[in-house]
Amino acid sequence: MSEPVGIDALLERVRAGYRRIAPQEAYDDAGAGTVLLVDIRYAALRERDGVIPGALVVERNELEWRLDPQGSHRLPEAKDHDVRVVVVCDEGYASSLAAESLHRLGLHRATDLVGGFQAWRAAGLPVTLPSQ
Repeated sequence: MSEPVGIDALLERVRAGYRRIAPQEAYDDAGAGTVLLVDIRYAALRERDGVIPGALVVERNELEWRLDPQGSHRLPEAKDHDVRVVVVCDEGYASSLAAESLHRLGLHRATDLVGGFQAWRAAGLPVTLPSQ
């Protein structure tokens, strides 16, 4: 049995396995059509803060089922294992663990957004607010 690992050490280990992406780069790459932005935040956060235009919304508990190119519940965007997925959570922590999980499914280009949705918004990038 392996020694217990704290979450900070686990995040550091997970993040060492891929290159994370900054908000401006994610925005530019999404505009160029070279990444698939996937928002895993739960509905209450999306309703409170808005969404990234064009991002695919897949709540965290469905992520692997929806993005596995071999899965029976996959979304059309999950064409193959070469899709460059950028996972977005609220602050960039849960998305790191989610990206690592996608790597285990063979999505070798999966990464996450440094600072999550909050960093995207702080950078002044487009956000669609919920209708009031």
